[in-house]
Amino acid sequence: MDKAQNTNIGIPTKPRICLFSLRKLVRHVSRCAEYEFEDVICDVDDVELLTPESYPWFVFSRKLTNQLARRLSIACLNPGIRKIRCNRSYDVFFAICQSPQDLLSLNAIKGWRQSCRKSVCWLGELWAGELPKYKGHLKILSQFDYVILTFSSTVDKLNKVTKASCIYLPPGIDTIKFCPFPNPPLRSIDVYSMGRNSSKTHQSLLKLAEEGKIFYIYDTVSNMYTCYPKQHRSLLANIAKRSRYFITNAPKINQQSETHGQSGVSYRFFEGAASGTVMIGDPLDNEDFRKYFDWPDAVIHVPYDTVEISDILADLDSQPERLEKARRNNVIQSLLRHDWVYRWRAILELVGLKPKPALVAREKRLKKLAEDIKNTS
Repeated sequence: MDKAQNTNIGIPTKPRICLFSLRKLVRHVSRCAEYEFEDVICDVDDVELLTPESYPWFVFSRKLTNQLARRLSIACLNPGIRKIRCNRSYDVFFAICQSPQDLLSLNAIKGWRQSCRKSVCWLGELWAGELPKYKGHLKILSQFDYVILTFSSTVDKLNKVTKASCIYLPPGIDTIKFCPFPNPPLRSIDVYSMGRNSSKTHQSLLKLAEEGKIFYIYDTVSNMYTCYPKQHRSLLANIAKRSRYFITNAPKINQQSETHGQSGVSYRFFEGAASGTVMIGDPLDNEDFRKYFDWPDAVIHVPYDTVEISDILADLDSQPERLEKARRNNVIQSLLRHDWVYRWRAILELVGLKPKPALVAREKRLKKLAEDIKNTS
């Protein structure tokens, strides 16, 4: 267990939050945004961080136990994680899981349900069409009081198969880390494309880059892992803050068989907006996107698979005032609405806890930064 301290007064405080983290078990780069959420929680609350470690056979055991959970609906298996026992009382047990497969890891934590007054599970990626596939895993959710889902269209369907109360919250971001102000760096990168992309558009951008017309950054490897989640997020933020255009599209846009036609708002939109880049791609056609990215030019429509990206960028470059306004709006709206601290406040309200002074101080800092940006526009 990693104990958080109140650094404002320099002495340990009794933690009221027991926060379960997979950061020592799973180090894929896709997890770094959720570990960033954990870091913000630790900064603004009194937290004891549970970071279990694995046995040497974890990789093999994890695959085996997940197969058994799917095929036999067995939910009590430990996927090869060293056991930890909760020996003190907390107000809240909070577990952040990316997928249903992560839920089996909770079997290594003994006494968490009895030691905590309330319990909440953040489940970052659960497509409604996959509920039958994870029937065994999802049994574990009935031990929680609340389940937070980042896809609103999954809420009603999951409510029918678990005793926990399921609610929707959108993802968030450390907007302070991603904010390019008060000293905006030179946007020397023309286009940044992270993760999945259209092969046709990518080839067109590659051609422009090879001709020396643009500086284009893109991924050349897949299935990446990191031992340094904080450094990875800082690197991503620094690249995005220096990018003029940032390609964004629907989650798993080229793997719709996994989403079963369901739509959601991915981290990519929050990362692009907070960094003040101009997001280009496909504005999502769903209520969540329209609610949380409701300002003009939050994402400028560029057809997926377009090969005319050169003409599109040239046309946008001829509208500098529009682009500057879009960048500032993206940053300001992110600071005021999408920082992780707002998601944590919503969870505290859900379980009946008051925010700590550090949380209130962060909110004030975000508001002040947004006001300063407005005043310098």
